[in-house]
Amino acid sequence: MKKKFWLLLAALLTLTLVLAACGGGNKDEEKKSSGKKEINLVIPSEPPSLHPGLATDTTSSAILDNVFEGLMTRKDGEIVNALAEDYTISDDQLTYTFKLRDAKWSNGDPVTAHDFEYAWKWVLNPENASEYASILYPIKNAEAYNKGEAKADDVGVKAEDDKTLVVTLDQPTPYFLELTAFKTYYPVNKNVAEKNPKWYTEAGEDYVTNGPFLLDSWNHNKDITLKKNPDYWDADNVALEKVNITMVESEQTATTMFDNGEIDFLGSPFQTVSLDAIDQYKKEGILNIEDYAAIYWYKFNTTDEILKNKNIRKALALAIDRQGLIDNVTKGEQKPALGMVPAAIKGFEKDRGYFKDNDVEEAKKALEQGMKELGISKPEDINIKISFNTSEAHSAIAQFIQENWRKNLGINATLDNSEWQVYLDKLSNLDYQVGRLGWIADYNDAYSFLEQFDSADNGNNDTGWENPEYTKLLREANKQTDEEKRLELLKQAEAIIMEEFPVAPIYYYTSLYVAKDHVKNMKPDNLGNIYLKYVEVE
Repeated sequence: MKKKFWLLLAALLTLTLVLAACGGGNKDEEKKSSGKKEINLVIPSEPPSLHPGLATDTTSSAILDNVFEGLMTRKDGEIVNALAEDYTISDDQLTYTFKLRDAKWSNGDPVTAHDFEYAWKWVLNPENASEYASILYPIKNAEAYNKGEAKADDVGVKAEDDKTLVVTLDQPTPYFLELTAFKTYYPVNKNVAEKNPKWYTEAGEDYVTNGPFLLDSWNHNKDITLKKNPDYWDADNVALEKVNITMVESEQTATTMFDNGEIDFLGSPFQTVSLDAIDQYKKEGILNIEDYAAIYWYKFNTTDEILKNKNIRKALALAIDRQGLIDNVTKGEQKPALGMVPAAIKGFEKDRGYFKDNDVEEAKKALEQGMKELGISKPEDINIKISFNTSEAHSAIAQFIQENWRKNLGINATLDNSEWQVYLDKLSNLDYQVGRLGWIADYNDAYSFLEQFDSADNGNNDTGWENPEYTKLLREANKQTDEEKRLELLKQAEAIIMEEFPVAPIYYYTSLYVAKDHVKNMKPDNLGNIYLKYVEVE
């Protein structure tokens, strides 16, 4: 997926301070289950967009993945049929023909192949400025249409009839079925969207969906309620009747709500377990830790007067003590990231050896060379601003890295905190120097992490960096049908980006979560998704 994420971890505060600030909490006073088939959750903010073609973050995805459904979906980490009752793939692996099952929109309209064709071409239409448009580029002429070099009719997606969707690709794409489970590939009710272009901004009769749940209410910046969709094609296998979701920015507050029994689950992709609660939950034996195909990294604005120099970027990347950060701050058994692609991705399980963690000696050499190239006489003349979105965790991580750079390089760094949407705008406009982001795989393939840097104008790039050889390798990998050769090309591309450091990988995520005993079958898969369709409450 193309993503900008609200990948949160909590900040370092003592549990005593947390309880005092939040009014205390007594686990003996936990609310007892009412017997209703409902669950209480929290998310960290107002979802930036509940349009499948515009959303780029995990907060929005956590809602969209439960009110919409694509051709395929995920169950236990595997791809399974959803709206597609059946499909065939041509011998040359370029043509996919999907046969749709009988399914309804929440307003009673049938879900048709025309809704998929409309939704995908809407995303690719350059007038709609969908930041995730590139995830549809495997489709024939999708990139050309998105860049104004072709017409909508040239795009290789066609509804042959109400039940038949034919998709033609530019080249074989081994992970294409996985893509059709991603939110940007969800259908949109064509009739409703054309009558009301703002259909996705409010709950109500125009917010028409096709998933296991309906958007029952949306009180902006306050709460969201989902209720079971009685017309969903597989409604008999949906146990929950209602999902109550409150927007709680503070991880500490969310943790206290869990301790008090006000919410039933705490963890990604909804809201994260606060750092100061991790040790306690480990002692209680209720903390769950799952592998996660995701990375936390710092992006560099390569158009900045200082950070345009790759040796300065290299120095900053190498002077970070990742293991120390994990041991003393994040505490979630994450792994130091020494490359762009997490070890949870197939074919990238082994360390590629691009650099060493906390390599201060090499960092100082790179700094000295970069200063010569820029005409800077001493490290203290370099001032770097670290930007991040509001979160105790991101603040704690930034403070740790700020101290690394001061101690190891003698560089001055200041911290810049912004509300989420303001922060995303800063990144998109290159109005920053160093900025944090998390990236979760949209599908289990290295291309999901590497693709966003294929050009400076990629909506997820945010660094201003591009490299012709890197782009060429990605394109060659996409045309390669031999999987081993394809992996080698992707690793060559990764080596280029790790030589130039437009980003500094920090750590590979793990998923941390806690759940009440009465909550069953609720845990994130290796891409961080939770499908409430499978959750049960005793």
